[in-house]
Order: sequence, then C-alpha cells, then structure tokens
Amino acid sequence: MARNNRADLRLDAPKGLRTSNIVGLNRSGHSRDRFGRFTEAIARGMGTPWFLLGLTLFAVAWISWNTLAPVDWRFDSVALGFIALTLVLSMQASYAAPMILLAQNRQDDRDRVQFEQDRQRAERTLADTEYLAREVVALRIAIKDMASKDFIRAELRTLLEHLEERGHLDEPTDSDSTNESRPTA
Repeated sequence: MARNNRADLRLDAPKGLRTSNIVGLNRSGHSRDRFGRFTEAIARGMGTPWFLLGLTLFAVAWISWNTLAPVDWRFDSVALGFIALTLVLSMQASYAAPMILLAQNRQDDRDRVQFEQDRQRAERTLADTEYLAREVVALRIAIKDMASKDFIRAELRTLLEHLEERGHLDEPTDSDSTNESRPTA
C-alpha cells in the first residue's frame, strides 16, 4: 500500500497516469507506464551514433553477403534490388516512427507539467517580491517619520535656550540642593 502512495506523489508522470484507484496499475496488474518507458528507451537508443553505426554495419553486411557469398547461400537477390533488406528496413522504420512519437508525447506531457510548476513558482515568487516591496516601502515611511539625531539635538538646544530664557536653569545654590526653597516662575 505504501508503494501506491509513493506512486501518487510522482510529479514526473503526466496527470492521466496517476490514478486514485490502484495507482499505476491496470486491470492485469502490469504498470501502464512500463510500455512508455520501453518506447522512450528505444527512441533514446535510436538517437545515438551507435545505433546508426550498427544499422550501417548491418546493411553493409547484408549487401556484402548477398553480393559476395556463393549463389546458393544468398537469401536476397541483387538483381531485384535487395527486396528483403528494403522490407526489413521499412519494418524497422514503421515501428520506430510511432515509438519516437510516443516518447515525444510523453516528453511533451512532462514538459507541460514542468511548465505549470514553473508558472506556479513564478507566481509565488512575484507575490513574495510584491510583499517584500510593500514591506520595504512601509519601513522607509516609518524611518522617514522617525526623528533623526540632528533633529533631536536641535530640539533639545531649543528647549535648553527656552528654559534659560525663562530663568529655570540658574546656577544651583545650597538651598536648591536641599530642596528647601524652590524658584517660582
């Protein structure tokens, strides 16, 4: 049962391949994705230089055998233009094309899922960026409203001068230190 839950969390599989009943299994119990992986492996193999080299060597060996071997050992006629070789290569091509298309469709499905995830990630990033921009603006406004050190010093100097003008800051006397008499304003 744990395997079924893990298969449901796979994000690299197209949405249609993730099911809610028995995840990833068809009625016979075989994985529905196995054939898709098989076709992708074949398509991946056909796209390699080794496949082209092997196919070339196969064709050269076929043509060489049916040209140079004794007539009784030949199985394809040079006079008929190697019909059997043509049929074999046509059959290989007729199977290769649909397999490549199946693999391409699976890749398109994965790309579509990846594109959707990238779009959602971009939306979240944009929302986070907009939120941070609003916070920075709020901080700038709050800092702008805060009193600066120079402003506070200027206000204190003004207050000090105002108090000196009113006479509240006279030189302290002995009586001021004992709090016996208080100056009146």
